[in-house]
Amino acid sequence: MPVDYVYRIDQPHVSGQLAQVCGTIAEGKGLIGDIETVTIGRERSIREVNVECRDHEQAERLAGLLQELEDVRLITYFDRALSRHTGGKLRIDGTLQMRSLQDMRDVYTPGVARVCSAIADDPSQASRLTMIGRTVAICTNGTRVLGLGDIGAVASMPVMEGKALFHRQMSGISAMPILIDTHDIDEFVTTVLRIAPGFGAIHLEDIRAPDCFEIEARLIEALDIPVMHDDVHGTAVAALAAVLGAATLAGFRLEDATVGQLGLGAAGLGIASLMVAAGARRVIASDPSEDAQARAREAGIEIVKFEQGMADADVIIATTGRPNLIQPEMVRRGQVILALTNPDPEIHPRDAERAGAAFAADGAAVNNVLGFPGIFRGALSAGAASITTGMKLAAARAIAEETEASELIPDPLDPGVHERVAEAVARAARDEGQARPDRTPAGL
Repeated sequence: MPVDYVYRIDQPHVSGQLAQVCGTIAEGKGLIGDIETVTIGRERSIREVNVECRDHEQAERLAGLLQELEDVRLITYFDRALSRHTGGKLRIDGTLQMRSLQDMRDVYTPGVARVCSAIADDPSQASRLTMIGRTVAICTNGTRVLGLGDIGAVASMPVMEGKALFHRQMSGISAMPILIDTHDIDEFVTTVLRIAPGFGAIHLEDIRAPDCFEIEARLIEALDIPVMHDDVHGTAVAALAAVLGAATLAGFRLEDATVGQLGLGAAGLGIASLMVAAGARRVIASDPSEDAQARAREAGIEIVKFEQGMADADVIIATTGRPNLIQPEMVRRGQVILALTNPDPEIHPRDAERAGAAFAADGAAVNNVLGFPGIFRGALSAGAASITTGMKLAAARAIAEETEASELIPDPLDPGVHERVAEAVARAARDEGQARPDRTPAGL
């Protein structure tokens, strides 16, 4: 698994010293990123060099090479991600400051009693008078975390914190990780139903298939707030946006294309189903699981062998969890290849393009972070009771429209992209009669 390391180096402040350090890192096959100057003195300087390594063993070898350089001192080196996570990534903070007794009377007793009474008389006022209407619960049991598998609820927390950060910074809504330590579907659903009154929407994350499909369906049926499993639908929205971008660049229409989906787990089934809804001429899929095949057929997806999918499809989307599954000789000239398994894709984009693919991307580029912040904000701002297929299609098209020329997808760190997605989703909710103005929260 690729890792980013920081090497803090003390070296003579003379011409050529930094080049020597960089050359040594290059000889050790490290990929240099940012270089930050910590101090510059008359005689010596201290810099932090960020390096992408294949694994921890390579990082250790690079440290050894740097320590061998004459008159260069390696002060320390460390895993950047572990360092950045120290103390966690989230905190709960207030929107009001307590500076006087009058402030206390306003936000606590006796004033708060009148607010409680107002909500008791009209529950819809909770969206306007509390954080509920602009807060999402990110619920997981940690049974399918990234490419790590079933690592448990607690170990999934860094991912949930990351999702919450994107919610806040990209769409301005608050999100709270909820770790549900059970493999039992009934227990999971019951737990979410019990905590749901405190939230405006439920974001499901990193739940194994097929459990995730039943959990999502039961929660959608039981709750009148938006519920969405991001691994299924957020990934599907991002993938559709990338395909629409590729279609524009390559000069074809989705309505004339055959889309091949390799792997029908949570993400794969979501992607293939949304391609059907988007109007692809033909959607074919390959997966060894008979249960997955049955679910796909119900969604209007044709089941084929892996080799036929590679041969027939104009667009290949792979979510198999099997690195290097697609060999270069399998790529048909002019195909669009989205190999989305993380951290190691079914085929690296550069290898796919060298083999003749018109465009190729991996899961680092086509990421559900493009979709979920704007989707949830749009649904919340409209007071929608659910997230519909039409809202997801609107999100994908909005992402595609924000994509710059020659690119498949826009910058996921551009807040403007998420704002456009939210606007498109809210508009779709209103067009479909999903919007409930009395449930629209203040501040969104």
